[in-house]
Parts: sequence; structure tokens; C-alpha cells
Amino acid sequence: MNAFLGVDTSAYTTSVAVVGETGEVLADERILLKVGPGKRGLRQSEAHFEHTRNLPVLMENLVPVLKKHRLLALGASDRPRRLPDSYMPVFLAGLGLCRCLASVGNYPLYLFSHQEGHIEAAVHNLPLDEPEFIAVHFSGGTSEILLVKRDHGRYEIDIILAAKDLHAGQLVDRVGVALGLPFPSGPYMEKMAEPLSTGLAIPSAVDEQGFSFSGAETRAVKMLEQGVPPENVAYLVFKCIANTLEKGIRMAVRRHGLDKVVMAGGVMANRFIRERLQERLRGSGIKLFWAPPNLSTDNAVGSALLTRKCYYYDQEMGVSLEQ
Repeated sequence: MNAFLGVDTSAYTTSVAVVGETGEVLADERILLKVGPGKRGLRQSEAHFEHTRNLPVLMENLVPVLKKHRLLALGASDRPRRLPDSYMPVFLAGLGLCRCLASVGNYPLYLFSHQEGHIEAAVHNLPLDEPEFIAVHFSGGTSEILLVKRDHGRYEIDIILAAKDLHAGQLVDRVGVALGLPFPSGPYMEKMAEPLSTGLAIPSAVDEQGFSFSGAETRAVKMLEQGVPPENVAYLVFKCIANTLEKGIRMAVRRHGLDKVVMAGGVMANRFIRERLQERLRGSGIKLFWAPPNLSTDNAVGSALLTRKCYYYDQEMGVSLEQ
């Protein structure tokens, strides 16, 4: 059977994946980058070094799968967004590996943005065939509501609304570190979070230009200082993100006349956010499409799937695939 390899080296996860000729996921290997206790992230140089150590391990894990399949093409995320000036050094680790493999094996190499990979992983196997839709991409490095158009195996993406300061994932991680939790803090905060019956809230801040989470961080830290139970503060952070998304999604739907919204990015794996959005948007006519949690967080499955699509599109168009 034929297969396609994807690689993604994001700010906090090293990922490789293999998909088959019909789009089935044959392998999905990841290593979360190590962040020391009390730290709120990694420098790009530190993350790049972690990727350099992790990639050989992950590629070795793929050997049993690759021995059984014929590799046709490679794909890598080489930038955060599909824009000429979009750049982060961490993506050079995965790009460098794929360039070496493509040269030695004479494979076609396709390059995608990290954001395109997130969206492709999210829509994989979802009943969504529309050429244009709205997508939410909320993670540690991105908080955007997007207008997405399919583009011959890729995606044209325009920002509708974006964070003005902190990203949603940064809000979660900063509050999580203040709670003494490991970084990244999302899964740990989700486990400890508990709703509360009092009228306490962390207000959401949304307008026509975007949304802000810096005030939410200040409010959450102040609540902790005032003795509000940590599990309640954790829940209120997720509720604030959900309320922000509700307002932003309604605004985007009104602006563009589209009613289908794909939820992508690691923050969208949170069950509290998911449950509140489903409840608040019930009966609105807006249909939310949720990816499985494992395809919401950073992964290389999206890059592998996009590689497959682009390879077959080029074949159909008669494009030469020789290196």
C-alpha cells in the first residue's frame, strides 16, 4: 500500500505521522517538549533543541509501518500561517528532516503552514464538504476565528477576529502555573476544574477588532489571592474562553453568512468549553464541528493528509513530481 509522511515541529510538540492512500491514519507519533517546573514556556532555541533530539526517536518508531508501505511523498509544516512573513525557528527542525529525506529518496516535498495542518486534522472524517466555512483555531500560540476556503488540497485562510494580547492557551498556562501545575497546564486544569454556584465570573472582552485575555489573567490571579478555591478559578477560566468564543462565533457568522464552524487547536479539546458552547449555541442555527481531542492538539496527521491531497491533485493535473 502507498503512504504519505507528515512532520510538524511546533512550539511544544514534536510530531510525525503516516497516512495511507485512502486517508487512513497508519501512524501518529508525538513527544511533548519538556518545560521545567514553574516555567511558562520555552525559548525557540530550547524548543528547536528538543525537536532535534525527538525526531530520530519518532522516526525510528515509524520503521515498522514504513517497511510495509511505499512512501510516495513527504509534507512538513514550515511556518505558523500561510503568509510570506510568517516565521518561527522551531519549524526548521521538521523542515530540515524532510528536505534531507526528500533529497535522498527523491520524494516530492510539500510545505504547509501549521494552521493548515490543524484545520485539515480537524475536518478529517467530518461531514463537511463545503468549499468555504468558519474555523476556530485556539491554542497556546494562536487564538483566531477564521474564514477558510479550500484551495486544491490546501486552504486559503483569512482572519476574522484574533486575540489582541494573550492567546487562550497562554491564559490557561499562566493561570495553571500560578496554581502550581505543570506546563502546559490545560489537561491538569481540566481535571481539577469544578463549577461553582456563586455569582463569581471572569468577564469576556470581545469587540469588532478582536478579543482580549490579559484582563482575564489579572482577574483569575486576583481571585486566587482573595482565596477563591483553585478548582473554581480553573473552571471560570474555561468559562471565560467559552463566552469569548460564543460572542466571536456569533459575530463571524453574522458577518459572513456561514453557519458551519470547525473547532481546531488544543484549547478546543477542553470538555468544559465544548459543553458550554454547545449549550449556548443550541437553537441558533450555528453548527459546530468538533474534531476528536487527539486531532485538536498539535499533530502531524494534518500535514500527512494535506500531502496526500496535494500529491493526488498534482497527479490529476499532470504536474511533474520529480525532484
